[in-house]
Amino acid sequence: MQRLVAAVLDCEKPVLAAVNGTAGVGVPLALACDLVLMADTAELAPAFVRRGLVPDGGAAYLLPRLIGPQRAKELLFLGDSLTAADAERLGLVNRVVPAAGLEAAARAWAARLACGPTRSLALTKQLVNAALESDRSTAFAAEAAAQEINMTTSDAPEGVLAFVERRPPKFTGR
Repeated sequence: MQRLVAAVLDCEKPVLAAVNGTAGVGVPLALACDLVLMADTAELAPAFVRRGLVPDGGAAYLLPRLIGPQRAKELLFLGDSLTAADAERLGLVNRVVPAAGLEAAARAWAARLACGPTRSLALTKQLVNAALESDRSTAFAAEAAAQEINMTTSDAPEGVLAFVERRPPKFTGR
């Protein structure tokens, strides 16, 4: 599971999760994703402790970064399931949608990402992930370097031109 979670975290492209049902062992995988949609009937069940286990799949790494150490300890020590509403309130998921609309919502977000400026998205993901473990000056330097790299793409000038011309951009991923 750790290798899978690491692959999601290290993936250059944004990774979208659509949680439907109860995620148990899959909790760290969902939390590793860049965007998380959750059906209103779904649950997150980090129940490692209820099985006499320690957190796995990066749960003890991801949870404190997402909700702070106190909340992470509560979830990991007690092993209580979270409703979709509670997961959203804690900031573990981006949106809760009706179960019947989960697939459509996930496809809509995926389509938006697919039409976006891919290099910009990849650099943004890299910056946000690195910011959690960087000091401010390092983060600012990485941002400036990413901006320089991004300006060599055709999508950056297209985005600016589209703004000036008041039209939607036509990104090509180059």
